Amino acid sequence: MAAVDEAEINKFEQLAERWWDPEGEFKPLHRIQPLRLDYIRSVVDLDGKRVLDVGCGGGLLAEGMAAAGAEVTGVEPGEAAVGAARAHLKVSGLSVDYRQGEAADLLPEEAESFDVITCMEVLEHVPDPARLVDECARLLKPGGTLFFATLNRTVRSYLMAIVGAEYILRWLPKGTHDWEKFIRPAEMEAHLRAAGLLPREIRGMIFNPLDNSFRLGSDVAVNYLGHTTKPGDA
Repeated sequence: MAAVDEAEINKFEQLAERWWDPEGEFKPLHRIQPLRLDYIRSVVDLDGKRVLDVGCGGGLLAEGMAAAGAEVTGVEPGEAAVGAARAHLKVSGLSVDYRQGEAADLLPEEAESFDVITCMEVLEHVPDPARLVDECARLLKPGGTLFFATLNRTVRSYLMAIVGAEYILRWLPKGTHDWEKFIRPAEMEAHLRAAGLLPREIRGMIFNPLDNSFRLGSDVAVNYLGHTTKPGDA
């Protein structure tokens, strides 16, 4: 099975020039950016850490972590997305090492090289999420932390993430998500354990329609994020 889905890559490649438009097709990512960055920083001190952002897209999270003092590498299979990410560095003045390719391309030269790995809103777009989790585990240092965020496969996630976000609110282009690729938390934890990782926490990302904001909570029925660690001493 291929590690990436070319059709999925093409979806986002066509929108690459809009990555940094907070009112464009990537509006949801801009809205959850403070939440997920705050969550990462509540778990680890990013200052001076070597961080890998897997499926970095146009660099939104990668730049946020770089601004927090991390030494960030971003890997992304889409050429146009990488171009958008590199171009935005000229605006932000930050330093991120963007590489076009997949997580597996960093193996074996950089196995167990990263203190922190983020894999956010990516796993629901790849053919084999267990394989990607395993690759991340192999790139993570002993004692390191992997952060993940994805969508649960429930009736509510179908109604909110696809019907609501794509067809009613039009936050995302139609066809952005495939509900059958959404990952239940129990499946996510199984992938983590199979890769030799220790699941630590899963939190729900809950949308508040009154002020169009997201918050963390116990309800994981739609979006969730969490972290896991690799056994061993950092």
